[in-house]
Amino acid sequence: MIFVYILLLIGGFVFLIKGADVFVNGSSSLARNFHVPGLIVGLTIVALGTSAPELAVSTTAALQGSNEIALSNVIGSNIMNLLVVLGLCAVVFPLPVDKSALKRDFPFSIVIAIGLLFAACGSFIFGGDYSSYQMEQEVGKVTRLISIVLLVLFVLYIILLIYSAKKQGAEDKEEEKTPTWKCLLQILIGMVMVIAGGQAVVYGAKELARAAGMTETLIGLTVVAVGTSLPELVTSLVAARKGETELAIGNVIGSNIFNLLFILGVSSTIRPVAVNMASVCDLVILIGVSIMTYIFACTSRKISRTQGIIMVSVYVADVIFAIVR
Repeated sequence: MIFVYILLLIGGFVFLIKGADVFVNGSSSLARNFHVPGLIVGLTIVALGTSAPELAVSTTAALQGSNEIALSNVIGSNIMNLLVVLGLCAVVFPLPVDKSALKRDFPFSIVIAIGLLFAACGSFIFGGDYSSYQMEQEVGKVTRLISIVLLVLFVLYIILLIYSAKKQGAEDKEEEKTPTWKCLLQILIGMVMVIAGGQAVVYGAKELARAAGMTETLIGLTVVAVGTSLPELVTSLVAARKGETELAIGNVIGSNIFNLLFILGVSSTIRPVAVNMASVCDLVILIGVSIMTYIFACTSRKISRTQGIIMVSVYVADVIFAIVR
């Protein structure tokens, strides 16, 4: 029976990755047809498309009551995006970081993570007895009120991106257009594949976690988070190899902001998400690696190969810590 769950997990990941790819292609083509500025396509449509697996997994987990997977998947995916996706891209090709990303998007993602930590677990942080808590014990909750705040911030962020893109102006290039009906069909097929893949991943991961004696928090932080971050990894690596480093950076930062604001916001609206001690540790780690990556980017306005190797090494250490804790 375990073999069946493994096949289900692998098949779900295949559907997730291929579905996200089809979705991004259709969305990008549709945006070009209607002359949407390239910046909006990169920071919104591409980021949302590569975050579609996280959306499918987290919302499916919330509907099934597996809230630990919903939260740990978002946190784990963000940690992997920063350390592995950006780290490997920097190893392949040192990543120059755009000034607007340093001034607006990077700090915004850090502030969101810090705000989420204190909003969900403030009473525990300021008055808890840390020594007496077990890793799986609930210490806070992402309530529906917090989820509404997250979704409102998401809308405001998109409005800010649109405003910034209009100030920069859209490029109007003559290029072959994909028929609108074909774009819409690709979007529909991609989303169906992503949703089906998300359900398969959540079910397979839960059953494997039970069979191996692992907690849902651990399986969500590692196996599921790695699988759902593959679209970001593939997209950003291809962009880095082609020298399109702004797309690689924008995809990662945009995906992280989408994960925290939109995906966690939607998941916790469906069902409030309990936060355990393990998730508090992971949120603190996310904040720490976000600040570390921001410092790397600020030092010379690029992430070097050496820094990329350090980031990947930190991720390996984080996974080991998650397994043994």
